[in-house]
Amino acid sequence: MYQSHSSHSADGGEPACRTPYGEGSVYVSAPSPRRRRKIAIAVVGALAASVLTAFAVDRVAAGRAESRTAEAFQDGMNTPTRPDVHVRGFPVLAQLASGTLQHVDITAQDIPADGSNRPLPVARLTVGLDDLQTSGDAEEAHARAVNATAFLSYEDVSNALGLEISQDGEPGRVRAVIVLPLAGEVAVSAGIEAASGNSIRFTDFRVVQGQLPGPGRALLDRIFAEPIPLENIPEGLHLRSVTPTADGIDAHFTGRTVTFCPGSSSSA
Repeated sequence: MYQSHSSHSADGGEPACRTPYGEGSVYVSAPSPRRRRKIAIAVVGALAASVLTAFAVDRVAAGRAESRTAEAFQDGMNTPTRPDVHVRGFPVLAQLASGTLQHVDITAQDIPADGSNRPLPVARLTVGLDDLQTSGDAEEAHARAVNATAFLSYEDVSNALGLEISQDGEPGRVRAVIVLPLAGEVAVSAGIEAASGNSIRFTDFRVVQGQLPGPGRALLDRIFAEPIPLENIPEGLHLRSVTPTADGIDAHFTGRTVTFCPGSSSSA
């Protein structure tokens, strides 16, 4: 006689051995808090490793661009040491791929002034280039805007003029000291400004200490009459202003295309 096998328990409730998801189902319990922490740590570690790897690769690319620019600058400007070059912004790889670096800073020391009648070395030159194009010759930099400052020490300016030069108490002026026979030490104040040809010009000099005889005035007229050209500035930079400071003179330049070789004194 056929008998059905009831799936209900003897008391009429739920089945004693019911399998909700069918025969052969596998039950997976939720990970424990400890295991969840381990998984989270592993994921974070993997992400951190990826970020660090990407950063390292990016820094290698930046280092190559910086080294290439520094080498071109040193070779072109004949500096005793390579300048410090820094490519700004991250990631640099994306900038290189686009063909334009957002901003590049160059700081060079002790740029010589060989071949000039009154050589005036540049103690320090800082150059900032915005939107620098990376294609083309490394010795020629094409940028949307270039701003540069050349620092000229008073010691170097004094040697170029043959007078002891320092900052004057009046803004925009320098003081010169000259020792004359019989008259002794005489101090004069002179204005200083940017002139054509990337030159520094002295104007409106007047005696502020001592007595200046006629021959002495003629001597100063001759010394101050001729501007000092800055021929050891990268070609393409144009002198806009000069500012006397406590330690020397800051000469401010602008430009767009800069070639890493000494500029011509005929620059405007």
